[in-house]
Amino acid sequence: MQTVAKKDIPESLTVEIEKLSNLGLGIAKYNGYIIFVSNSCPGDIVKIKIGKKNKHYGQAEITEIIKPSRYRINPFCKMQKICGACQIQYIDYDAQLKFKKNIVEDTMHSIYRDMVEVRDVIPSPQIHNYRHKIQYPIGETRDSKRILAGYYKPGTHELVNIKYCPIQPEYCDEIIDFIRIKSKELKISGYDEKKHTGELRHVVIRASAYNNKSLVILVVNSNIQSDKIKKLAYSIYTELKGIAGVGINYNTQKTNLIFGEKVDIVEGNGYVEESLCDKIFKIGAKTFFQVNPKSADNIFRYVKNYISSNFDCPTILDAYAGITAFGICMSDIASKVVSVEEVSESVQLAKEIIKENNIKNIELHCEDAGKFFAKESMLGRLFDLTILDPPRKGCTIESLDYALKLTRSKIIYVSCNPATLARDLRYLTDKGAKVEYIQPFDMFPHTYHIENVAVIDLSDI
Repeated sequence: MQTVAKKDIPESLTVEIEKLSNLGLGIAKYNGYIIFVSNSCPGDIVKIKIGKKNKHYGQAEITEIIKPSRYRINPFCKMQKICGACQIQYIDYDAQLKFKKNIVEDTMHSIYRDMVEVRDVIPSPQIHNYRHKIQYPIGETRDSKRILAGYYKPGTHELVNIKYCPIQPEYCDEIIDFIRIKSKELKISGYDEKKHTGELRHVVIRASAYNNKSLVILVVNSNIQSDKIKKLAYSIYTELKGIAGVGINYNTQKTNLIFGEKVDIVEGNGYVEESLCDKIFKIGAKTFFQVNPKSADNIFRYVKNYISSNFDCPTILDAYAGITAFGICMSDIASKVVSVEEVSESVQLAKEIIKENNIKNIELHCEDAGKFFAKESMLGRLFDLTILDPPRKGCTIESLDYALKLTRSKIIYVSCNPATLARDLRYLTDKGAKVEYIQPFDMFPHTYHIENVAVIDLSDI
């Protein structure tokens, strides 16, 4: 409970960090007033300088670490503070898992409110070189016009040029550096966000943990293929090893969205292959697929083991299916899988994967999930189990209602956002569902992000 007005909060304080927020910021209190402290660790005793203050909380930076937490370590990347991609890399990995479990518990307590078991976080098999989707904004220096590629400095649109990133495969650094050099040779300009000028906006790499091949997508500020960009694509494909294909995406909009609508594959294939549950998948430029394939494999095997232990050849609805990864992985323990996904590229890849894996019991639908649910509800078809794997914003109320109507026994809800998961679980339990437990997985080591699998029982509805 707040006991002090913001005007009475000193500009400088010495505080102890109590825990982490859901955004990876340390939480400290001054007479009940909450202060979020960046780059801090639970157990730290620090001097801080408070910046922005509002009625309910303030934001602060550390000016001195008086006594470091026992969980604090030296980051393995010298760019950690500048880059901002690995917000909690300075915390010991085992402690990261503990704090992430606490984040899920705190979120459930604040939004879901009922008691629910949150299990210990299952760690990532890799904590270095795990990130297999790289999306770098491209810019250039003002005078020399040298190409810059990296991430934005936290809280800014100042581009940090990243030469080496230890959380992604080393060959991705080599691809990016090649693009820097070759773009300068070809006089390709980097994008200026303020002026909306420049040719090359982003480079996106889909890298395979299965065979170390890469799909490279050049996002251009144009509606056509320039000769310079085509030469760059050809050079990437012919001069670098392990390139599965190179594509060009066209995005002329003043937007923070990376991709425009159209992707042309100009060299090689439009996909890379990846392995999950001993099945081979094709991942396209705009296909949703987890960035940490080995941790994703943990999740898929976990769900598969749960289903095989609790059901005998069930009918499964795979909603928000992407390339039908869950459905394909579950197909050999199901009598039938019905998959729904609205992105046509993903559905087309799913068709190819199903054919190549000789799977006969999957029914594919290219359709918005909500519209599909409504149609199925009218037809009266029921499923033993529904797998929900929605985007970060979670499910709509209509989709949750239909999932309840269409499912006989269980819903397995896979979420990358504890807040929207908690919101949706609260809605489902208000309708009579029961949450058996939540199993977190660490998909994104050294960040505040956490993936969760919630098992939901519908037997009392």
